[in-house]
Amino acid sequence: MAAMHLRQLRSYAIARTFFKPTTLERAIRQLGFVQADPIRAPARAQDLTLRHRVRNYRAGDLERRYPSLGIEEDCLVNYGFLPREHLALMHPREPRAQWNAATRRRAQDVLAFIRERGTVHPREVSAQFQHGRATNAWGGTSNATTRLLDGMHYRGLLRVVRREQGIRVYAAHDHPTQPDDAAARRARVDALVALVVAKYAPLPAVTLGSLVRMLRYAVPNLGDEQKEALLRAKAQLPHARVDGIDWYWPVGESMPSVPLLENDEVRLLAPFDPAVWDRRRFSLFWGWTYRFEAYVPHAKRKLGYYALPLLWRDEMIGWGNVSVVNQHLVTELNYVNGTPPRDRLFRRQLDAEIARLKSFLRL
Repeated sequence: MAAMHLRQLRSYAIARTFFKPTTLERAIRQLGFVQADPIRAPARAQDLTLRHRVRNYRAGDLERRYPSLGIEEDCLVNYGFLPREHLALMHPREPRAQWNAATRRRAQDVLAFIRERGTVHPREVSAQFQHGRATNAWGGTSNATTRLLDGMHYRGLLRVVRREQGIRVYAAHDHPTQPDDAAARRARVDALVALVVAKYAPLPAVTLGSLVRMLRYAVPNLGDEQKEALLRAKAQLPHARVDGIDWYWPVGESMPSVPLLENDEVRLLAPFDPAVWDRRRFSLFWGWTYRFEAYVPHAKRKLGYYALPLLWRDEMIGWGNVSVVNQHLVTELNYVNGTPPRDRLFRRQLDAEIARLKSFLRL
């Protein structure tokens, strides 16, 4: 194998994740998973991610078209949207925190109610059962019905059939019975590892290990298999050592043959875009630290509430904070080197990206 350089890995990472824009369902299938986030600044993260990969995509298209697509809302390394066939890899799911008897009874009552209704909005369940408030994971309180429905969805008792103004609408769901012997469990974990590698490659070895551990969110009951799955992945995946770090990518991809990126587009990216998600890789590729600061106190923010990394060609040259005020797009751009590139082509491509954002937001 010829010697590789970090620039080649970086160009490969950008080229493989920014594939030719396609249909919504095909884009989600090619990505394997799209992370969701409720903040709109100026749109939800899932919409900001998909707009670069789906032809003529508009903010909210995923929510509007979800019922007609072969996809599901569920958990992988975090919460989001994924092709329906991947659910079989994660269910039956057995959470580490078990329900007590009273919660199990409430869940069975709610499940019977939902089966009778067909589909339900959480407010219908709240009106029927009046569960009150409950302490959440952050020490505050939240609607107990919402928490119960979340738990039922996580356990595979429910599926999300659509959203109404961002609120999940549920139906009862039964996952098909499947083998649960050692070979089947091993195959499920290996398939999930392959899924996250395909999504986020090329990966530094430390990130690969982190992602495999994060699969406990998807399959908490298969935690014992994950350590061995990581060892198998490192033995089987194509890899190379670059600047003292081992990098991995999917089986079947010939990374050394990928040419350096020749794309002049400027892109403002979501904080959870596959090109951005791994902050460790981001720093290695581009030499500066990107932080997601929506939950950082205002006085401690360095980049902004919802900073969108700014990609030109294969360089992350800065970030932007974007908002909509009175139906007008307000864009504040910042550059790592203090000033924008002087290249006229950059200015034209930036104007084109701002125009795409306006169209995406229907401004």
